Amino acid sequence: MEKSPFAGRFTPTALMLGNLVTGCSVLAPAGMLPELATGLDVSIHAAGLLITFGAIILCIGSPLTAWLTSRIERRTLLTTTLAVLALGNLASAFAPEYASLLVIRLVMLAVGALYTPQAAGTAALIVPVERRGSTIAYIFLGWSLAAAVGLPLITFIASRYGWRAAYGEIGVLGCVSFVLLLLRLPAGLKGTPVDLKTWSAVSRSRTILLLLAITMLQMSGQFVVFTFMGPLLKKLTGAGPDAIGMVFALYGLCGFLGVVIATRIVDTSGPYRTSLLFTCLLLAGITGWALGAGTLVLMAGAVAIWGLGFASTNSMQQVRLVAAAPQLASATVALNTSVLYVGQAVGSAVGGLLFARELLHALGFVAVGFVVLALILVVLTRPRPATAAPA
Repeated sequence: MEKSPFAGRFTPTALMLGNLVTGCSVLAPAGMLPELATGLDVSIHAAGLLITFGAIILCIGSPLTAWLTSRIERRTLLTTTLAVLALGNLASAFAPEYASLLVIRLVMLAVGALYTPQAAGTAALIVPVERRGSTIAYIFLGWSLAAAVGLPLITFIASRYGWRAAYGEIGVLGCVSFVLLLLRLPAGLKGTPVDLKTWSAVSRSRTILLLLAITMLQMSGQFVVFTFMGPLLKKLTGAGPDAIGMVFALYGLCGFLGVVIATRIVDTSGPYRTSLLFTCLLLAGITGWALGAGTLVLMAGAVAIWGLGFASTNSMQQVRLVAAAPQLASATVALNTSVLYVGQAVGSAVGGLLFARELLHALGFVAVGFVVLALILVVLTRPRPATAAPA
């Protein structure tokens, strides 16, 4: 589809803010695990399962909903998704016990699985081809802002006013984002319908399957540690809520900076080189965390380096998938988001098992192993130079 003549100047920003709400909705428990555990009378490990089970729902829901909703007009689809996220977070603020909160979260994320892949696919419909890579990367700034601003605010509010107030904050933000998207996203946008032939074509592409594996490994490695970052900082260094909030802020601010840099260089350096650069930064940061565990300054410095790679690597994965098979973008972007959540589920489950057994230093080294495998696959997917056609 050609670029919509009705696409507003701030349409990508409205899509990006929707990712901010989605990111906050997905990541919120990581910023307030101690408050959730105390308020709901469960263990830290059980509170962490809110992320694990949520990720399982997201990984199933992303490709399934992409298939079921691919013929729905995009403004209707995205605004409805944001409305459900807003209402789900507001309902979470009033959940009476752990089971209710878990059910609300799973229902909310089953619908919320739609947003990130459909926002990326919508970007391809509203900008020229030459700006597609940078626009998709810009839309993923929302996830960086979720970590840079959302998580520290969640930690701050939860530690002072309780976890219910933190969920209320996300719900209000969701309502604001819903209105902005309703006003800025043009009507009548539809992508290519996803059918069984599309999934078959995806499964036959070695490049696409390797790219999806990279996403899963990158995310698994990060969520081994990220899910329990707050409790780990407290146990290993004695950090309080304010210090933990500052580390989350550093992580997110560097993530924001990383995506800004990626957005600037991807159209000239190419998505492969950009992906390789930020995967190396991701590995360097998580290695620094593993080696510096126990010293707050070293761990915070490692988080800053790790942050540069956390969101930019995923946005580059989206760009690489779109470039690898533009005609399959609706399916591959949805699948990339799905395996991203598979990685979250695997990583948080592995991290939870290690955390429950007090193997606190081991979490970092297991995370390093996942990211090393991801880097190997990034190198293996290096594009080959096109051969000249015979005269």
